[in-house]
Amino acid sequence: MTRNRIHILFLFVLFMPALALAQGSGKAVYDKACALCHGTGLAGAPRFGNAADWQARLAGGTARLYQSALKGTSKGMPAKGGNLSLSDAEVKSAVDFMLSRVSVKEAAKPAAAKSESKPEAKPENRPEPAATAAAPAASAPVAPMATVAAPATGADVNAFNRLLRPLGKRHAAPAEDGIHDPANDGTHALQPPLEAYAGLPRSNVGARIDWVAALTSKKIAPRWDRTDVKAEPVAMDLNIVREVKGSMPDVVYPHKQHTEWLDCSNCHPAIFVPQKGANQISMASILLGQKCGVCHGKVAFPVSECRLCHSKKKDLPAPSSAQAAGAK
Repeated sequence: MTRNRIHILFLFVLFMPALALAQGSGKAVYDKACALCHGTGLAGAPRFGNAADWQARLAGGTARLYQSALKGTSKGMPAKGGNLSLSDAEVKSAVDFMLSRVSVKEAAKPAAAKSESKPEAKPENRPEPAATAAAPAASAPVAPMATVAAPATGADVNAFNRLLRPLGKRHAAPAEDGIHDPANDGTHALQPPLEAYAGLPRSNVGARIDWVAALTSKKIAPRWDRTDVKAEPVAMDLNIVREVKGSMPDVVYPHKQHTEWLDCSNCHPAIFVPQKGANQISMASILLGQKCGVCHGKVAFPVSECRLCHSKKKDLPAPSSAQAAGAK
């Protein structure tokens, strides 16, 4: 072995652990700060390993993706994924890790397509087989093969996604909604939802009805007591502000809009303990149907509408002269 080869081998052995550590660090940062949004496509985030989601973003170059990850975007992504304790190098390593999975997946596609389109090599000097009862002639019609869909296993980790659009037509008539019995004459006498919703304020999310605006404008009057039509709600006009780390706006929980619909006992103390600091709330728990997710994503607007809850802008400190110089 020559001296140059020994030197190259030494460098390879020296830097391989560093490369492996860099890849591992990128995955660790992704799992810690990025997976919640990029793993599910929350609020339009490009999904991990989904080439179609990343195609337009890759056109802008890696440097632009670094900048978006470090500084945040106007579409709702917070700087450094909301974890400002991460270093710039750690954030870039997470971006590199996500891009590596897209590029690996894309690289596999042309090879697979090439192998599928390549015709089978035909051996030379081999006579064509004669038509027999077991092997019909080439000119005889061949029945197409039936395609059978693979059965669902239920093991798909992405099967639970509260942000997915509901299947079928929205607000279907009672005879078509899969809930009521279409063979029952009474079902056809029920008012179709779209007819009932015709005069209500519109929204772009959830059931496409702005229920708070409908309540405020007196277009609807929910019955507070099932047996007493004159009973009035006991509304509490109190806002609870939960501070959020990073550049994402703080969360405002308005009691007024909630208590006009629901009695306090619906939430306290089973879902929320009425004591400061006693409730640990995270986006992960909400997506799993806990805390705010008990209603939101089911009977209230979905959690994809970040700004409806993260509505209080925070006053971020002005960058120091050293930070401003470093950004140039």
